[in-house]
This record gives sequence, structure tokens and C-alpha cells, in this order.
Amino acid sequence: MKDTPGWASPGSAPSDGQEPGTSGPAEQPDQPTPAQPADQPGPQSQDPGSKWSKEQPPPAQWSAPGGSPGPGQAPPPPPPGPGWGSRPPGGYGGGHGNWQGPGGHGGWGGQWGGPPPAAKPGVIPLRPLGVGEILDGAVSTMRTYWRTVLGISLTVAVVTEIVVILLQGLVLNDRTSTEALNDPSATLGELTRALGDALLSSGVVFLISLIGTVAATALLTTVTSRAVLGKPVTTAEAWGDARPRVVKLFGLIFLLLLIAVGVAFVGAVPGILVALAGGGAAGAGLIVLGSLCTSVVALWLMIRFSLASAALMLEKQGIMKAMSRSAKLVRGSWWRVFGIQLLATIIANIVAAIVVIPFGFLAAALSGDGVSGFLEGTGDFGWTFLIISGIGSVIGSMITFPITAGVTVLLYIDQRIRREALDLELARAAGVQGYGSGTADSTPGS
Repeated sequence: MKDTPGWASPGSAPSDGQEPGTSGPAEQPDQPTPAQPADQPGPQSQDPGSKWSKEQPPPAQWSAPGGSPGPGQAPPPPPPGPGWGSRPPGGYGGGHGNWQGPGGHGGWGGQWGGPPPAAKPGVIPLRPLGVGEILDGAVSTMRTYWRTVLGISLTVAVVTEIVVILLQGLVLNDRTSTEALNDPSATLGELTRALGDALLSSGVVFLISLIGTVAATALLTTVTSRAVLGKPVTTAEAWGDARPRVVKLFGLIFLLLLIAVGVAFVGAVPGILVALAGGGAAGAGLIVLGSLCTSVVALWLMIRFSLASAALMLEKQGIMKAMSRSAKLVRGSWWRVFGIQLLATIIANIVAAIVVIPFGFLAAALSGDGVSGFLEGTGDFGWTFLIISGIGSVIGSMITFPITAGVTVLLYIDQRIRREALDLELARAAGVQGYGSGTADSTPGS
């Protein structure tokens, strides 16, 4: 008798003297087998396998996979064709190569085409989003609801730019001077004073621009959140939803700005102390080094709290609660959030620069010392220059406002879908029937 294991049919055990793997009774020509009554179970009936259903096919009709049929057996029927509920031609165990998954790859689901796509009532599908889908959603919002989006952006940009032009033309140009920065023979006092004037002028313009950005973000957040649901919104409706939260949004932005400046200043304190003690060069080096180090910390904090504005507007939260929500949503995804926002900022600024730079050269050519004075920074920035360059800035803001605000809102929604299954609530709010019953595509984006 051989000791090699073979194939045994389910529900039956090999008879005495029968080798495993044979499909018929064991042949023993030299030893006759005494007959047994037909109704008396044989010795193999005590095997645990005999407890299977009595309707199991007899052992003689089973054969090993791929083996030839035994004596007296009919060949097995051909395998059924592909279709619902059918077994693949290669068998379940070794025939996975015949299955075609979604996109033509091997895997389950080839015969029915994979799960249906996720619902898309608005500008994005209701599932975890990829980078391209977030950027496309922001652009689609601007394209689909262009009247509302461009109307808000144009209004905020025009008001902001008018204030900037008036301040620069009436106040800053007369009271600030940066000519010493281009003078090699300028004294330390003159350089310090000129640097202070430049920082003051830039700081005022930045502050006004920041106020305009906050206002645009507040209004466009409402528009983008409605666009996700496929629901249109007018400028009046957007303002009605955003108005109760605008003051808190200003407080949030100024608090984040204060945190960033405070962290950067802490890094510059050692250098300032050394400079005051008489170490001019060493103090300046420490100021630069300390500011660079703490700027990294400030950047990390700004990305960590970058979704706070969307949380404040859409969840109706307070300032501290919104910052806490942003930190929770960004946790574990800092690099992804940073990369997407950086990419969106670069794209928006490149597109805006294509418009703004030609207006700057045109303004310089029509005023003051011409283009050469504009490039050297010594030109007279009069009213002509301010007005023409301001028009370019308005057009550029109409592009940057919707993209940056839209990406922030969609990032917030994407993070909540990934962590809190917000897509189910959005589907119910959009009126999608049967969503969340296991039929939607939940493949996460990158």
C-alpha cells in the first residue's frame, strides 16, 4: 500500500484496501472479498465523513481535478459560459487570471463591471477626492456659478484696490521713502529708516488685502458648499449666510496672523539682543537664522489651522473650536494638505501674474521714468501708475480668490469625508436616493 496522500471526495472515506486518489473500488484479484448484506453498513461507516448528508454522490463518481474519468464514468460536462453566478473557466482556485476587474485588471467583479461610480450631485463626486478632483472642483465652481463667483470676487477686489490706491496716492507716497535702499553710500540710519518705510507701506497694503481676502473667502465658502450639493446660490443668499460669521472670521484670521508673527519674532529676539549689545554682524546673523527656524514652525501651525475658516463658516463654530477642528482634520495629513494648498496657490498666482505683469509694464511705460525706472525701483509711482496697475490687480484677484477659497473648502470637505463619512450627509442633503447602501464607489483618491 502506498503512503502518498491523494484526493478524497467530501463525505466519503477510502475503503479498506483502497488507495487514496482512486475513484473506484480497490481491486484485489488475489483475495476474494466476502459479501455483505446490502443494508449493512461497511467498516467505513464509522468514519466521521459518513455523517455527511445521505444524498452525497457515491465515491465512485468523484475524480481528482484535472484527472481522467474512472472506469464506467461519463466525462464531465463542459464548463458553463461566463455570466451571472457562473464559475470562471479556470475554477475558483486557479482561474483568477480569467476574471477581469474594473479597468481590465485581474480581480473579482470582471463579469459585472465593478461597483457603480459615486454620486456626483454637484462639482465633486461624493467620495474621497484626489488632487486633480479638488482643483477641478474649484475651477468647476467658478465656471458653473460664474455670475455669483465673479460678482463676489469683482466687488471685493474693486473695493479693496480702491482703498489701496487712495492710501498709496494720498498718504504713503508722500510720507515714505525707499530711495536710500538703492543708494550704496547711504548711512545705517538712512537704510534703517528706508527699510521701516518699506515695511510700513507693504504692511498697510497687506492688511487691506487681507481684509478683502477674508471677505471673499467668507462669501465664496458658502457658494462652494452649495456647489458641492448642486444647488445654485445668489450673491444675496451667500451674503445672508456669511454675514453672521464675518466678524468671527476676521478674528480668526487676525489671531492666526498674530500667532505667525509672534512665533517668527521669538526666533529673532536673541539676535536683537546681541545687536543691541554691540554685536552688529553677529546680531544680524542670529536674527536671520532665528527667523528662518521659527518660520518653519509658523508654517507648520498655519497649515495645521488652514481649514479653520471653513470649519467656522460651515459648522457655525467659535474661533477656538474652529481651530481645534482644523487641527483634528489635518492631523496625519499635514503634507497632503500643504502640498495641495501650495499647488493651488502657485497655479492661481501664475495665472494672475500673466494678467498683472503686463498691466505693470503698461503702467510704468505711461508714467514716471518709464519701464527702466520701474525695473530699478526708482520710478515715480503716480496716479497713472497706481490706477493702471490697480486694474491688473483687480483682474488677478478675480482669479485667485475663487481658486484659493474653493480649494480650502473642498479640502475641508474631503478630510471630513475621509474621517467622518460626510459624504452620507451630503448625499442626503442633495436628495440622492439609496446612497450609502454599499453601492457607491468608495475608492479613496490620492
